[in-house]
Amino acid sequence: MYAELKENHPHGTREYPFCEYHMRYWPHAFQIPVHWHDEVEIIYVRKGPLMVEIDGQKFIGDDGAVYIVSPGVLHMMAAPETPVDYFTFLFPMEFISFQTKDELEDEIFFPLRNHTREFRPEVTNRNLLEKLVPILDELSEENGKFGTHRQIQVRIRLLQVVDLLVEYDQLEAKTGRASGGLEKEILIYIQDNYHEHISLAELSEHFHLSEKYMSRFFSERFHMTLTQYVNYVRLKYARHLLESTDLSVTEIAMKSGYPNVSYFIRKFSAAVGEPPLRYRNGKAVKDQKNRI
Repeated sequence: MYAELKENHPHGTREYPFCEYHMRYWPHAFQIPVHWHDEVEIIYVRKGPLMVEIDGQKFIGDDGAVYIVSPGVLHMMAAPETPVDYFTFLFPMEFISFQTKDELEDEIFFPLRNHTREFRPEVTNRNLLEKLVPILDELSEENGKFGTHRQIQVRIRLLQVVDLLVEYDQLEAKTGRASGGLEKEILIYIQDNYHEHISLAELSEHFHLSEKYMSRFFSERFHMTLTQYVNYVRLKYARHLLESTDLSVTEIAMKSGYPNVSYFIRKFSAAVGEPPLRYRNGKAVKDQKNRI
């Protein structure tokens, strides 16, 4: 399954630009493909192993592991056929920055926002981990509440995280090397054209590369075939339309790049575990319960 490219939408909402995802005891192996976004992402593994790749560096996250993904950095997560339990917290640096021109802004927040400094991806210091884990548990607990108080408490926890990362020297100057230049260009091309037919030949011609090289490059860097990745992007967009619109399943299939609605239903059911209409209805019921 391909669960949750530059992701082309901000996480959270304008009023509350913080988002938490909790992947818990998924019954089979899964992979969240290579992608990137403008938010900071904290990956907190409660129960591993979780395979994490950040800017080409590969890690195996065991129980209690923490990883930090800086804005604009390519990353992916995957797990074998063992139950994992992990959180990802995403937020823009502006969410915890101060609107003041001071040393904190000059030395920490602005360099992180303009990509001249970044976080070291793996937290290895045991003392730091012992201090971070309780804060991340509290962060999830506070985020589950409602109202302005939640936002204040979540910001406090995030500032505590950044404070510890600075204290334990987890920030570094960013190298001149861009993170995944060609990879990003390929993902942008797919994001712009996934609703059309995309073949390996067309992709290779667009980037002036041989099909053999493109096929090998894609498999090595993205850990799946072009067809699998395009299908992932299409299904992700279809899921978004099911959650946010009243469009029919046929209309969603066409907008997502599936000219055959029966094929779309089969692919969606195989990936998500239920057909589109049942997914939409179940999501609506869950959202209604969450509002009560």
